[in-house]
Amino acid sequence: MLGIQVLQRGLAAMLRLAFANERADLSFTARPSVGQGQSDIRKLGYDGQPVTGRGIAPAVVHSGLIYVSGQGANESESEATLDITIHVQKAMDNVKKLVEAAGGDMDHVLQLTVYLASLEFYEAMNSAYRPYFPNRAPARCTVSVAGIPGKSLVEISCIAEVVHS
Repeated sequence: MLGIQVLQRGLAAMLRLAFANERADLSFTARPSVGQGQSDIRKLGYDGQPVTGRGIAPAVVHSGLIYVSGQGANESESEATLDITIHVQKAMDNVKKLVEAAGGDMDHVLQLTVYLASLEFYEAMNSAYRPYFPNRAPARCTVSVAGIPGKSLVEISCIAEVVHS
């Protein structure tokens, strides 16, 4: 209860300061509700072509940003390996392909989230990951998870900037 009161007081203080400051820009741009007008959301496949249906889109482009769904090694039982380097390379190749198909490049990847089947793979993942970002590294979050679909040891999602159409 005390925490909520502290937050309320802090918010009230920030609002008072914002309204007191003549330079504060408190204008808001109205956005159309879902279902009104044209949407600028594009759902794309690995080839950069629009995808339809209700399934997961490998990439979504909206307001100048590319959102790439989680990409893994997706190996079948017959070809499954337990080599984290190969898994990271396959996942990052998929990420790169989707970013480029959507109009971006790896220098404009802003953030990645890496899900590892085990933190014991952390250093090897870093080694396989680094070559994809020779010029600048994006922000990144890496977590260990209980399981990843497709017999993959890693899954990687990202947000990138559109740099060309």
